[in-house]
Amino acid sequence: MIHKTWQTSAPIKKVTCIHTNAEKYMVNRALTAGKQYEVQNETEEFYFVIDNTGKVGGYYKDYFEVQS
Repeated sequence: MIHKTWQTSAPIKKVTCIHTNAEKYMVNRALTAGKQYEVQNETEEFYFVIDNTGKVGGYYKDYFEVQS
């Protein structure tokens, strides 16, 4: 039940949203292109970030660019 502590845990890394052009879902309501987000958890396919709604959401990695 690690997902219950994502809101308060320290971020793993920071990523920048590079686009919100989704084929299937409307991500432009929760993400802003050019904005930096803190990654709370990561899987092979998704980043789990605190989005514009203030909640943790899972988004495909192709929406983001990793900060160095």
